[in-house]
Order: sequence, then structure tokens, then C-alpha cells
Amino acid sequence: MRILLVEDDSRTASFIIKGLQQAGFVVDHAAEGEAGMMRVETESYDAAVIDIMLPKLDGLTLIDRMRKGRITTPVLVLSAKKSVDDRVRGLQAGGDDYLVKPFAFSELLARIQALIRRAHGTIDLTRLSVGDLTLDLSRRKVFRAGREMELQ
Repeated sequence: MRILLVEDDSRTASFIIKGLQQAGFVVDHAAEGEAGMMRVETESYDAAVIDIMLPKLDGLTLIDRMRKGRITTPVLVLSAKKSVDDRVRGLQAGGDDYLVKPFAFSELLARIQALIRRAHGTIDLTRLSVGDLTLDLSRRKVFRAGREMELQ
């Protein structure tokens, strides 16, 4: 699963990237809005996490342009702005969810998983199956016909 993170604060971005990678996601990062827009126009993502206060192109404008360009990637708006009006603006711009900073990483991860589940109609993001082969991403194990396989 691929996630786009558009966040200008390097410490926050590093924290999120590390956590998402440990959870099994591939993460692309853009430090400003214009770079984020270029990425969503040229790449396919399962979800995007977009900060509101970004240089060059703010997050709300980025999300609005995505939606006007018919880019349907689920978006989690991430912001230090926490008033009801700010949250409403984020959702009305086209965000699918809104999380206020500071946040617990476990909540961020759960919200991303919920966005992807709703967008793709999948039930379990921690297990991938094809035929009798199953990958358990959370436990980092592989099973064939119900029997665990040893991997190096």
C-alpha cells in the first residue's frame, strides 16, 4: 500500500514515515504543496496525509485541486488548527477525515487504515491472500495452505 505524506515539518514527517513504514506501507513524502500536487497527478496512492499549513500551496487548496482534477485518493487532513470551523473547512475542501496535531501515531494509523478500507472495500489490511498463499503483514509471517513457511 502506498501513502503520500505532504508535511513541511521534517520532525513530524520523519516520525510519520518511520511509523508507516514499520506498519508495512510505502511512503512518498513532499515537503510543500506544489510537490504534493505533482505527485498525486503522476502517481497512484491508496491514501494521502496532507497538512494544511504548507509552503507554496496550502493543504486546503491542494485538496481542492485534487478533487477538481477528479483525483479520488482518500485524504486525511492533518493540522494544528483544531476549531470546529477549521475541521469543517478541511472536510468541505474534500478531505475524508481530519486529525488534529499533536496526535497519537496509533490513531493516525487506524484512521489511514479505515480510509483505505472504505475506499477499497477491503476488510483486513493486515492479511493479503492469493489462492492458498497468505501474508500476515502485522506478524510478518507467510502461510501456504495454512502452514507457516520459513523465510530468510
